[in-house]
Amino acid sequence: MTTVSPFTVEGRSSECGARYGQLSTLHGTVQTPVFMPVGTQATVKAMSPENLIDAGAQIILGNTYHLFIRPGHELIRSLGGLHRFMHWDRPILTDSGGFQIFSLQELAEISEEGAAFRSHLDGSRLYLSPEDAVHIQEALGADIMMALDTCIPYPADYDTARRATALTARWARRCRNVQKNSTGQHLFGIVQGGMFPDLRLEAIEQLMETGFDGYALGGLSVGEPKELMYEILEATTAHLPEDHARYLMGVGTPEDLVEGVYHGLDMFDCVMPTRNARNGMLFTSRGRVVIKNACFQQDHRPVDENCECYTCRHYSRAYLRHLFQSREILAYQLNSIHNIHYYCTLMKEMRTAIREDRFLAFRRAFYQQRA
Repeated sequence: MTTVSPFTVEGRSSECGARYGQLSTLHGTVQTPVFMPVGTQATVKAMSPENLIDAGAQIILGNTYHLFIRPGHELIRSLGGLHRFMHWDRPILTDSGGFQIFSLQELAEISEEGAAFRSHLDGSRLYLSPEDAVHIQEALGADIMMALDTCIPYPADYDTARRATALTARWARRCRNVQKNSTGQHLFGIVQGGMFPDLRLEAIEQLMETGFDGYALGGLSVGEPKELMYEILEATTAHLPEDHARYLMGVGTPEDLVEGVYHGLDMFDCVMPTRNARNGMLFTSRGRVVIKNACFQQDHRPVDENCECYTCRHYSRAYLRHLFQSREILAYQLNSIHNIHYYCTLMKEMRTAIREDRFLAFRRAFYQQRA
């Protein structure tokens, strides 16, 4: 099935699969490739919306599962939708909840109809069907909604992966069939298939037959070796529709983002920048800084001398170490501001490198700085 894509490719690298473009949504246009900070429960942890904008965030991610459980999608709808609820007027993508159900396997039971599970908060019995996932995301007012999928663990045998991939395709069709066309919200399908390239290609074909506004690669970064993940990207990305946005879900490190863009992917999300910030790990142009280390006790330098974020403009490594060692709340905010700024700046630099057709030189310099 052919769909009118909200995504436009504006240019490509002449040397590799990297490309840049624009994704149009109800709450603005997103320049790609883009990183989406994760705001699972209607907040990017330790960050205000103003912090996010200052850091360069164009679009953020929320989660259907968590917002369905607390505070409830109908409450959020009654309060004007997720954008008004959390004071964010830029685009929002909501994950369908499939990965959360996967990560809570001991509480969930998957069937053809959907997922029956117990709340991780109070143990109450809940149910999420593909149709429910779409209705909840429509109520939230997400700019980009994700079809409900079944995430495949690693390792998984071929037959397990085949059955789960086929179920995801059937669920995706049900999601598309129930979606309201009048809302202006986009619906993305999710490519599963485990670590089996032939199943990945079958999944792409099935999703394209249904037709979606964008396509995501799911079920990666679930414990497989990094080299295997990159092999899957190599085998599958080029088979995704050229004129639609390509989204790599839940990945990852700065290196993962560079390799994802190299292979032609457009959108990324991961909890790593904020989670690592709360654990005292900071990303810099020269690699990672573990701020609790004693070597920073008297270090007057900023975290990254090449960084222009609020944290690096005003605070030293010594002060950030003091805050972290003292378990001050400000440590988590300042660390998160820096890490999100680093990720957004990295994506901006990649967009510029592709536009100027020097992405491979950028990629080489990126790794050389870390050597």
